[in-house]
Amino acid sequence: MQKHWWHKATIYQIYPKSFMDANGDGIGDLKGITSKLDYLQKLGITAIWLSPVYQSPMDDNGYDISDYEAIADIFGNMEDMDELLVEANNRGIKIIMDLVVNHTSDEHAWFIEARDHPDSLKRDYYIWRNQPNDLLSVFGGSAWQYDEKSGQYYLHFFSKKQPDLNWENAALRQKIYDMMNFWIAKGIGGFRMDVIDMIGKIPDQKISGNGPKLHDYIKEMNQATFGQHDLLTVGETWGATPEIAKRYSNPEGQELSMVFQFEHIGLQHKPDTPKWDYEKELDVPALKKIFEKWQTDLELTQGWNSLFWDNHDLPRVLSIWGNTGIYRQKSSKALAILLHLMRGTPYIYQGEEIGMTNYPFASLEEINDIESLNYAQEALGKGKTKEQIMNSIRMIGRDNARTPMQWNDTDQAGFSAAKSTWLPVNPNYKDINAAAALADPDSIFYTYQKLVQLRKGEDWLIDADFELLETPDKVFAYKRSLAAESYLIAVNLSDEEQSVELTDSYKDTIISNTDEDQALTSHKLQPWDAFCVRLG
Repeated sequence: MQKHWWHKATIYQIYPKSFMDANGDGIGDLKGITSKLDYLQKLGITAIWLSPVYQSPMDDNGYDISDYEAIADIFGNMEDMDELLVEANNRGIKIIMDLVVNHTSDEHAWFIEARDHPDSLKRDYYIWRNQPNDLLSVFGGSAWQYDEKSGQYYLHFFSKKQPDLNWENAALRQKIYDMMNFWIAKGIGGFRMDVIDMIGKIPDQKISGNGPKLHDYIKEMNQATFGQHDLLTVGETWGATPEIAKRYSNPEGQELSMVFQFEHIGLQHKPDTPKWDYEKELDVPALKKIFEKWQTDLELTQGWNSLFWDNHDLPRVLSIWGNTGIYRQKSSKALAILLHLMRGTPYIYQGEEIGMTNYPFASLEEINDIESLNYAQEALGKGKTKEQIMNSIRMIGRDNARTPMQWNDTDQAGFSAAKSTWLPVNPNYKDINAAAALADPDSIFYTYQKLVQLRKGEDWLIDADFELLETPDKVFAYKRSLAAESYLIAVNLSDEEQSVELTDSYKDTIISNTDEDQALTSHKLQPWDAFCVRLG
């Protein structure tokens, strides 16, 4: 298999509204990101996945785009974007743009013309029907919105201000490819593709994801845009299986570099229930089975994995599956070691590397996220109490990941000079912040830094086979083997000591958050012990 730069890369996701505010308005911006590139260079990451900074009315925090070739005023302007690209490149850091082409904003010029002039060719850029069917929006309620002006319903699988694009229209597809080439010409490192599995939708057949023309569209996109360049492309595919992932990421298929699959994230929710019925305790045996399947079924020659715990749509993994009390640092390191030593490209979400946690939201007045607010309205109508609703939002609401980055222990955690910020800063910033992490050689930050370095330098992380080991339920242990070399990774995903027999013969330690020699010789893993050793 041909090796690409992204096989050895670690990607860092930035949520621009919450990373760093340079102009003091309480909202993060592009100049703020540029000012923190030295921090990211110290961490060692290869590329930044930049959540949308395009012009947008911000109904869904930038995932509702009104102009793909302009920058939202709250983030700066195109000169600031060009400066970020140059300064990042000077530090060996690529910029991955967030590509949102399943839908636009209803304030995009295409939709305005489509709505105001039903005879316009752009009318067919969107999906209109005289009568709606019973398709539902991801954000709650019907996926169809009646338009008084033209007397038809348009499709929106997300907010009603995010009308879905009609990918069956060839002229629309060409407009998208032209836009992608505009960004490629600026020197970006690739695209993260928002809900890309939905562009092949067939609403009349109630097919929202993985439609029959999906892969034809992606192949066409590949040939018309990034296929001529060595760019990273990763698709957000909530319903993917390993077999589906192979179709996207098989090098012979000329589609994408990799996909995000969310099967492990599904363990955050109770089976066969809505997202908001969260599962308090991690089902470790189920987690082991899911990762084993993705590590073994998606073979090296047939595709490539992405590896992640957190992103802008998910709660902080430390709060839902780790321990935010006395084992905060140790459990954070354990979760990182477990994930980053598997085969795939790891993604770090801003603040994950310093152990940021969910926010203790007191009431709905503190919530910004449209999905959470829609859920609250529906749940109140169904008789749930405000406290039941807040318990769900505190645990898995999307705003948990979006509170400002905690840089130091000064006002607003050093994120902004403003008296108030667009989302409140987590009150634990006095203890949990980047400055404190950088000053402590045993901090979570330096564990992540070492994992990033290992990814760049150790070929076995790309090529070695994966073997899940038989262990007690709460212990996740696996081997990576390549030719004559084998590596043992063992992690105790619990607050209790675990008895386990793994090995007492090893050459050296690759990375650890504990006394691995004591653990291996005593056959006991202390709470949240995690290590990787070279066997022999």
